[in-house]
Amino acid sequence: MKKLFVVIFAMFVAVSANAEVDKKYVAAAEKYLNSVTGLTGDFMQTSKGKVARGLFSMLRPGRVRLDYKNAPIQLIADGKDLYFYDKTLDQITTVPLTSTPAGILVRKNIDLQNADIVVTDTFEEKNSFALNMYMRDNKGLGHMTVVFDKSPVKLKSWTVTDATGVSTDVVFRNLKPKTDFEKSYFQIGRHKTISNAATDDFYD
Repeated sequence: MKKLFVVIFAMFVAVSANAEVDKKYVAAAEKYLNSVTGLTGDFMQTSKGKVARGLFSMLRPGRVRLDYKNAPIQLIADGKDLYFYDKTLDQITTVPLTSTPAGILVRKNIDLQNADIVVTDTFEEKNSFALNMYMRDNKGLGHMTVVFDKSPVKLKSWTVTDATGVSTDVVFRNLKPKTDFEKSYFQIGRHKTISNAATDDFYD
């Protein structure tokens, strides 16, 4: 369980060499991400040869939930913190959402060109494009590559590579708009907190 914790948390804690940046793809990704209010769909996560599947949900600003089908764990962001919930132990570990590259995708205002997000390079394929990025103040933690379908622009996958070079790939399927989540959907009810992070009102 501890190894699985490390693999999954790596997905949210993300250095890259300088390369060419195509501004039209940066602008397209930014426009799309700011147009999204809520999403839900399936995901498949791969890291170190291990595959996990489950349900992905997102509600901007600041809320994310991943329910794993083959593991008694959840990842939930409630707008301030990111929680790793171990159902078997009924325990939770937290980090500030603002300290994670994945938090880039659920900000109230996503600015990929002038803020604390550094897009280091872009990649293009026939039907998709990708942005490689890191958070300026957390460069040493790793980097995140987000892939989008071209037409229409749509979130396809992301890969997070941590400071040790370990990559975690997450591919999305059947993503659909959804905003009518239950009030408590992005909250964890009963748990024992084993580590706390200071609160942050960036996502208010």
